[in-house]
Amino acid sequence: MFNGNRTEALGQYISACGGQADKSAMRALSIRQPYAELILRGTCGQQIKPIEFRSRPTRIIGERFYIYAGQQWASGKLFLQGCRVPEELSVVSGQLSVVKKAWSDDLAMPGDGIQPWMLELAKMLILKDLPTGVIVGSASIKEVVKGDSFYEWHLTDVERVKKLRKPKGHPQPVWFTPF
Repeated sequence: MFNGNRTEALGQYISACGGQADKSAMRALSIRQPYAELILRGTCGQQIKPIEFRSRPTRIIGERFYIYAGQQWASGKLFLQGCRVPEELSVVSGQLSVVKKAWSDDLAMPGDGIQPWMLELAKMLILKDLPTGVIVGSASIKEVVKGDSFYEWHLTDVERVKKLRKPKGHPQPVWFTPF
């Protein structure tokens, strides 16, 4: 019997459906661009941004959730801690520049030069040509680790949605129910 507890109601629903949760009951996590795109991108099964940094821990571990690209872009300097990007690759005043060398150990690939996907991503970042205000993907949190000044939400099973969807529910700064 439902007593007003959302978690208990969801558990009863999953039990009644033989363990198949309705995707409309999934939560969504608001992440500003370009971080949402960096989480979704990667090559050879490795995300560029496998860690989401937050000021608080979460208990939503192992549960699949939507990634909502917030209406606003992240402001200030691009925070790339925990990202698998070349430290020597930077975008300054709308220009892509390479300092010292083009590759970090994490992105080492055969051949020289910047790969086409990196140029495409840099162009999207410069032009702010990424979707906002829509569900862009889904993921799960594998674990939460307390860092020096932030909690590290380690993401896994990241997938891009086939069709962008605008949520019906009102987006919140962290978790919300989109549909």
